[in-house]
Amino acid sequence: MATWLTPLFLALVLVEAADLVFAVDSVPAIFAITQDPFIVYTSNIFAILGLRALYFALAAMVHRFKHLHTALALVLVFIGGKIFWNQLVGKVDPAVSLALTFALLAGGVVLSLLRTKDGAPGAEPRSLA
Repeated sequence: MATWLTPLFLALVLVEAADLVFAVDSVPAIFAITQDPFIVYTSNIFAILGLRALYFALAAMVHRFKHLHTALALVLVFIGGKIFWNQLVGKVDPAVSLALTFALLAGGVVLSLLRTKDGAPGAEPRSLA
């Protein structure tokens, strides 16, 4: 019996290797937050298990949330600005940072939902079926 390696198998190996690289890459970030080995291990395990599934869930829904790209860009700009602020002025309270991040993402989702209601420009008509 012959066993063949298909392109699908190669794609699976590459995707799993990318997951592993991202998990290993996140270890220094986790150690910057905590020294507890349990949290470090479990967060990496959950990152490996959930990252791909979360990506596909977001990719399936991103067409519905037209302004999510802008909200994510603003989050990245905020994080970059926060890095400079921490180096030049002082630390930003984590509660403020988390609240602003959630507010930006929620604002992008809410704005997308409001702008794509029935009758709004660019809205897709809803079927009655």
